[in-house]
Amino acid sequence: MNNTQAIKLHIISSDVPFPPDYGGMVDVFYKIKCLKEAGVQLYLHCFEYGRGRPPELKDLCEQVFYYKRKTGLRGISINKPYMMASRSSNDLLANLVAIDAPILYEGIHTIYYLDHPALSGRFKIIRNQNVEQDYYQRLADREAPGFAKLYYQIESRLLRKKESQLHSADAFFTVAEHDHVFFEEMYPDKIHEYIPSFHPYNTVKIQAGTGKYILYHGNLAHPENVEAALFLLKEVAPKLNFPFIFAGKDPDEKLRKYCDNLPHCSLIENPDMTTMEQLIAGAQVNVLPTFQPTGLKLKLLHALFIGRHAVVNNDMVKGTGLASACRIAKNAEDVIKQIKTAMQQPFEQTDIVQRSRILSQRYDNIANAQRIIACLKKGK
Repeated sequence: MNNTQAIKLHIISSDVPFPPDYGGMVDVFYKIKCLKEAGVQLYLHCFEYGRGRPPELKDLCEQVFYYKRKTGLRGISINKPYMMASRSSNDLLANLVAIDAPILYEGIHTIYYLDHPALSGRFKIIRNQNVEQDYYQRLADREAPGFAKLYYQIESRLLRKKESQLHSADAFFTVAEHDHVFFEEMYPDKIHEYIPSFHPYNTVKIQAGTGKYILYHGNLAHPENVEAALFLLKEVAPKLNFPFIFAGKDPDEKLRKYCDNLPHCSLIENPDMTTMEQLIAGAQVNVLPTFQPTGLKLKLLHALFIGRHAVVNNDMVKGTGLASACRIAKNAEDVIKQIKTAMQQPFEQTDIVQRSRILSQRYDNIANAQRIIACLKKGK
């Protein structure tokens, strides 16, 4: 304990953060865990739409509240982003009013009541995983004409408006340096903290030695990851002879077809968390390109804390401070070259020590939890 028993905090999560099996929910769950261990009394509010009500959250929080998300037409608003309008609830407002404590909004998704007069005087923090207007515009740019493209375009325009109207917030916590700069310039009179994503690891857990395969992992239904995986399947994997594994959630049919046509490529669909960690740890190379330089990709932290060599492009490490922990490739030819080199180089104990040093500079969960607590004390 750190004499923080008197500190209370509402956390509003866009989804149920257990199991912590994708991006933002990894950050939310391990943030909750670390704040609980530091003595903060937590009141968790979750919008649910399919992930259930896991008992694990009750063990970490004073109270856990659940609200149904208004999906489909019920969640549409002409002047608010769908991600935000679909997460409104009179019960949420009533519960926030009933317990006098600061409020941590996990993303623009959760700020429907940010400006509500019943919450005036509360200390309010917005945790930004991305500059969402840019994130959705980039998704729109990658879609062929159709409903999905139109949805992303509309959402981006509404998010651009909303991200310029966050004056009721007292503080902004961002996961990447460039996002920190964006909000600091837009709201110079507010508190700004660059606090990278929380994650499952207190220490690196890398196996020294040499693995036998290359791994790409992620949500294989998400457009951003589908694009990266197809880049590897079309431009990289055909020019390599090493076993190449693609692993992740709900793979797009195009990925399945390409893997079937390459004898040294295999697809592992919907692995559980334990299997995914084993795959990451066992690979000689985790290759993780992205063509969307927004936020911080949690899969990069997984790869660096438990995996050996990481081959990435500049977009993957932008704003993270992690370039020195990776092998940077500029194009397909460079990815191939970096993989070939890394496949021949055992990961030594000295490499593990160096990786640990780099990660401890910004990605120490305990230190980052204390930074949140210090901010909450300022806001009292």
